[in-house]
Amino acid sequence: MLSKLFIKTPFWAKLIFNRLTWHIESDEKTLYLTFDDGPIPGVTELVLDTLKVYNAKATFFCIGENIEKHPKIFKRILSEGHQIGNHTQNHLNAREVDTDTYMENFISCEQTIKKHLPSTQVDLPKLFRPPYGRTTFKTRNRILNRGYKMIMWDVLSADYMEELPPEACLNNVLHNTSNGSIIVFHDSLKAKKNLIYTLMGTLAHFTKKGYVFKSINPT
Repeated sequence: MLSKLFIKTPFWAKLIFNRLTWHIESDEKTLYLTFDDGPIPGVTELVLDTLKVYNAKATFFCIGENIEKHPKIFKRILSEGHQIGNHTQNHLNAREVDTDTYMENFISCEQTIKKHLPSTQVDLPKLFRPPYGRTTFKTRNRILNRGYKMIMWDVLSADYMEELPPEACLNNVLHNTSNGSIIVFHDSLKAKKNLIYTLMGTLAHFTKKGYVFKSINPT
């Protein structure tokens, strides 16, 4: 069984890394659903269909090479009013490559996003989530100095852990979420089994409690 420390970001991590965004204060009952690693055919569309049922908005941290492979799904994310963010071009781990290599990959994803934005969208959404949640002092500073918000999370669903049953992933969310929580899901093939069950349960549970689901504002 996963420890709560793994699922719920501890307060001391938020204090130490206080330039990063872990949750968003709100006067109304608001949650922020986020999805990493897409767009992926057969998964991202299911997420979008499910969100639409609840009139929920979300934020998708996209891998650049997946945008290149599946531009129509990327455009659908935007056309349905969701927000997008940079998740590097090839899902790099910042602790396994040098800073220059990482930044080149980050900028490559930035350029991919720009290329596929609709002509009506002038501004590039400057949101970034590091793959695996891993950064270094240098990569954090360089990305933040480019005007990006680095979005982390308050609650991890752990939907990508194939050995976990869907019920456990849903419990991770239901038992650790509070007003303003940023919750992580993954619109990937590996997570699909747990993702849809957990997402539907999350939306149903918190809708009944009067919550709304918003995308993250990049400004």
